[in-house]
Amino acid sequence: MTQASILLYVDPGSGSYLIQMIIAAILGALFYFKNLWWKVKAFFWKPKKEDTEGDDIAK
Repeated sequence: MTQASILLYVDPGSGSYLIQMIIAAILGALFYFKNLWWKVKAFFWKPKKEDTEGDDIAK
């Protein structure tokens, strides 16, 4: 066996772990940016006064 053929071997456990890490990184990034977007949106969006006043729960 040559040195190159030994380095090319990846067992199935390592491959599935690599796929799991890639999926987790993508989902983590999506969650981070979604939360960041909500914080930016909440900073600029203010509820109107007429929306909060006069709301009667027992209509």
